[in-house]
Amino acid sequence: MSYNAKSPHAREFINHDEIMATLDWVEKNKHNTEAVNAALDKARLQHGLPYREAALLLAADCGEQLCALAGKIKNDYYGSRIVLFAPLYLSNYCVNGCTYCPYHQSNKSMPRRKLTQDEIRREVIALQDMGHKRLAIEAGEHPLHNTIEYVLESIETIYSINHRNGAIRRVNVNIAATSAENYAKLHNAKIGTYLLFQETYCEDTYKRVHPSGPKADYAYHTEALDRAVQGGIEDVGAGVLFGLADYLYEVIALLMHAEHLEATYGVGPHTISVPRIRRAEGVTAEYEHSIDDDTFIKIVAALRVAAPYTGIIVSTRESEDCRRRALAVGASQISGGSRTGVGEYAESAAATDTQQFSINDERSLDEIVAWLLQNGQIPSFCTACYREGRVGEHFMDLAKSGQIKSRCQPNALITLQEYLSDYASDNTRRIGEKLIENAVNVLDVPKIRSFVQDKIARIKQGERDFRV
Repeated sequence: MSYNAKSPHAREFINHDEIMATLDWVEKNKHNTEAVNAALDKARLQHGLPYREAALLLAADCGEQLCALAGKIKNDYYGSRIVLFAPLYLSNYCVNGCTYCPYHQSNKSMPRRKLTQDEIRREVIALQDMGHKRLAIEAGEHPLHNTIEYVLESIETIYSINHRNGAIRRVNVNIAATSAENYAKLHNAKIGTYLLFQETYCEDTYKRVHPSGPKADYAYHTEALDRAVQGGIEDVGAGVLFGLADYLYEVIALLMHAEHLEATYGVGPHTISVPRIRRAEGVTAEYEHSIDDDTFIKIVAALRVAAPYTGIIVSTRESEDCRRRALAVGASQISGGSRTGVGEYAESAAATDTQQFSINDERSLDEIVAWLLQNGQIPSFCTACYREGRVGEHFMDLAKSGQIKSRCQPNALITLQEYLSDYASDNTRRIGEKLIENAVNVLDVPKIRSFVQDKIARIKQGERDFRV
């Protein structure tokens, strides 16, 4: 799928005046029991909510109801499976002046590094030895060091590595906004999701925290997901860095963006990420709009009821307890065993001074897998939708019709068994195989139950890669 239409103007689909009018309406109605209950009733239909009603629920004193409903919606659409991934930082060279990021060009205390293809191989093998099957590659914006050719070569390298029973089956890409032509190149390189965080949708704040560099162009950055879709990428991921501006403003604008993509291209964002401002070397700015954990959890819940079919990503920026709470209200993807320094997976001692942000959840992937299992969740390394072409509108059609759960849950169990057989500690394997046995036994469709049992038996005998 490709589009030739010119990108819409950012200020048309992120309408500041409408956001301010919505904030005013929310303030006037957040204690209006009739309006709040009407929004909750609409959310219970599980078809999503417009940004105005989602913001009302976020502002109103209905957190318990909102969170319970969000958890139910997530389970009804996707079951108990939680997708796992890891970020891979390729380079911290950057020409931007972002005040919240240690990669900013004026930070002279940070050693600059760019991985060679051999170093990328070592990083990927280290990640494969943990058990990872999907990565999100990251790089600063630099016209000489981090060219599109470098990124494409890196993707080719990552996909080429087969180590023991390990292989990276999906490479998501989080790099700077670029042209439709370059997005077409990324599409041809068979990436998974293209991720681009807006950071903040408030244009005045955006200009203040992006004082220099290509990223300072608000419109070019905001219109990037349009160009990505026009370049042929069917799965795009949006996100906000909470703490830069008022969180209600950001949630309204984020949902406006999602509604724009849905209306223009027939499919909204594949994922929404919800990172929060964290400590970082070389960043001294203070942010008055930082949010506490309770507000963060309500944001995740509001996004889930507004966008039932969208993956919600919570990274290791968050603590174990906060991630537990986020999973209960609708988060569906988390990173595990993450490192945010360049080269840090293979050379942890040498790379700690290149971290982009501090990590709050420092547990290993195996510890996180065991934790999910103990909470009755199914850690999933599945990439079947991507590998079988169930992306973009095709994926959303399955999700909206309620069919995606019947595919996700069995595939999650199969890939979990791969992990347990190849990488898990003895304790994690015992917990996991018991959960798999119980989960397979209650699969509704006998044919699917038999299929999963057969695949799991074959995995235990050493077979791998059933296109999951």
